[in-house]
Amino acid sequence: MNTHASPSDPQLVQITDPHLFGDPAARLRGVASLPALRATLELAREDLAQADAILLTGDLVQDDAAGYAHVRDAFAPLGRPVYTIAGNHDVKAPLRATLSAPPFLLDGHHDHGAWRIVMLDSSVEGRASGELSAAELSRLEAALAGADGRHVLVCLHHHPVSLDSRWLDQVALQNAADFFAVVDRHPAVRGIVFGHVHQAHDSLRGDVRILGTPSTCAQFLPGSDRFQVDARPPAYRHLQLRANGAISTRLHWLAAGYASGLTATSQNSLRA
Repeated sequence: MNTHASPSDPQLVQITDPHLFGDPAARLRGVASLPALRATLELAREDLAQADAILLTGDLVQDDAAGYAHVRDAFAPLGRPVYTIAGNHDVKAPLRATLSAPPFLLDGHHDHGAWRIVMLDSSVEGRASGELSAAELSRLEAALAGADGRHVLVCLHHHPVSLDSRWLDQVALQNAADFFAVVDRHPAVRGIVFGHVHQAHDSLRGDVRILGTPSTCAQFLPGSDRFQVDARPPAYRHLQLRANGAISTRLHWLAAGYASGLTATSQNSLRA
């Protein structure tokens, strides 16, 4: 656990789904993923300078362990703790070997002032869909029970709510009911943040704000029955966690033409 008491409302930058390769020029669905990540981090420079931490919420690489060196090189100089979880395209042993030292902090929970941030591993190697193991659900229960009056933000890779997208909801969190059974026992949970979906999402479930964040690479077309790439550019999310439990957040997108050369199909479409 990393404890950092912020004198003001904690600020976070969420970066998700960069899908890096060992080859720095490699493209995914028409977008060169490493240059896109670098451009997104440049866009986020001012927010990163003020952030208490970075949320790195999975699919760091595209099934290519050599990409983790680029993750390390991109984030280590930023001078901020990087709370990191795996996605379905990550390779866990190399991820842990390469990103085992600060500023990277894998899984766990982290306290910032009036807030606790819980990082959950929903990835199952070899599967596009997600699941929280019994051990992860127990860890969530313990982190929430021990929050000691703090508000809680829960972060995971897979989406626990429907996006009304038939193909994408097939690769969602498969035991979302078990996840929400734990969350519902703890009113301290004020927000849930995920990646994986390559599009924006913002909804409420009771008093809990649920946020999905676009990729720093290519995006998926919202509301589509079949896999389809969207022309929207890479993006990141800035969050400010208020002492009263409210969450202020905004998406920041690269220029609209950035992803103009992307492709419309993928040979591996169901592996978001």
